[in-house]
Amino acid sequence: MSAPVIQIVGYKNAGKTTLLEQLIRNLSEAGYKVGTVKHDAHQFEVDHEGTDTWRHRRAGAAITAIASAARTAIMAETGSSLDEILQHMQGVDIVLVEGFKQERYPKIVMVRAEEDAELVRQLEHVAAVVSWNPEFTCDAAVFPIGDTQRLFEWMLREFLE
Repeated sequence: MSAPVIQIVGYKNAGKTTLLEQLIRNLSEAGYKVGTVKHDAHQFEVDHEGTDTWRHRRAGAAITAIASAARTAIMAETGSSLDEILQHMQGVDIVLVEGFKQERYPKIVMVRAEEDAELVRQLEHVAAVVSWNPEFTCDAAVFPIGDTQRLFEWMLREFLE
């Protein structure tokens, strides 16, 4: 995997998904092909009751795939590490990961509340912080929550140019 991997991490309701949406949009509009990975701490369901693939899985299939001319989805009845998932991210220019706090990739940490700042000190590979507090400082690059454009430009310089 040669594309850079950037993690967006933080506690619940810190703004991770909103930030990811904005960064994906900026990168895509700039001509980059973006892959994304979302970590979910709960058991999630992407397939819906009654669909053919749901019926396959319910019958005991360990891996189920569905494909059309425009889209492919593969569902496995097992957890996967981030590195295993990244093996599927072929042909992209960058991969943005929401979550997986303990992985070794560069991180953008979302700091919404004062107690969230502890996360910046606890995690390894913190490259930048997006903070709701304009006074927040640390050794990494710090961006205010609303300055997605400047964060995007920093990401281009650090990871894509």
